[in-house]
Amino acid sequence: MSKILRGIMLLIKALGIWFLLAALAVVNGAIRIFLILPVLGEQSAHVAGTIIFLIIQFIVIYIFIKKTSVTSIKELISIGLLWLLLTIAFEFVFGHYVMNHSWEKLFADYNILKGRLWSLVLLNNIAAPLICGRLLLNKYR
Repeated sequence: MSKILRGIMLLIKALGIWFLLAALAVVNGAIRIFLILPVLGEQSAHVAGTIIFLIIQFIVIYIFIKKTSVTSIKELISIGLLWLLLTIAFEFVFGHYVMNHSWEKLFADYNILKGRLWSLVLLNNIAAPLICGRLLLNKYR
């Protein structure tokens, strides 16, 4: 298989994983709202839900990187950037035009100084492929 075709196939697989992660984020959000929020309250539920999703996201990414045998830093960065851009685009397009959230509300989720942890999910989008690739490379040496 040519290098270009392999790269395209890898990005198509990464796109599929992004859809899986998006679905898992929705399920995680529902669990946070219906099970965690009544027990812990808004801010604690937000923190707990974010931590739970970061763990789920990392596990899925680890399995994906392991199964695809990605070893190139360039490929790992490309995957992370794809996921980052898709996530930001989805958050703003879906959040504003479907959920009717104001731009102010959407941007407020990026304020880590006010306890909003959404930025950690975005950081995980880009960092987890690199971390997993590094862990797997060291494991198989």
